[in-house]
Amino acid sequence: MMIKAIYVAKKSRQAQIGIDAVKVDAGKGIVGDRYYAKRGDVGLNITFVESEAIEAFNEHFEQNIEWHATRRNIITQGVRLNQLVGKEFSIGSVRFRGVELCDPCAFLGHSLKNDSLSAPQVVKAWTQQGGLRADVLTTGILRIGAPFEIMTG
Repeated sequence: MMIKAIYVAKKSRQAQIGIDAVKVDAGKGIVGDRYYAKRGDVGLNITFVESEAIEAFNEHFEQNIEWHATRRNIITQGVRLNQLVGKEFSIGSVRFRGVELCDPCAFLGHSLKNDSLSAPQVVKAWTQQGGLRADVLTTGILRIGAPFEIMTG
């Protein structure tokens, strides 16, 4: 259970860039990301998606999308993100609270559609598989390879 990749975009709809480590601030999110310190919407601090979900999508639909194409910040391995809604977890020394599933939007559908897959098919495929929105509870640094710990209780 760990981070496989980290992506940020400075502005909405801008291409995401992969980085090895990033600072996250409690209640604000990823420093330098498009959603940093956005108010009003819960769970916008940071988004996660399972690398296994991307691989399954590619295999099932005979696609070859890259991890960053999902528009999520953190790509995980070995973590069942749907089970973290309403739960606290940590990655390294940073704590988070899972807020809600990160269901796909029309933008994702349009960005991943092609001759063999329509935008509605993309959205349907990613529903319940699109990852997790979370709030950052403590400030710290996230790095590729950092382990997850799920809080019990």
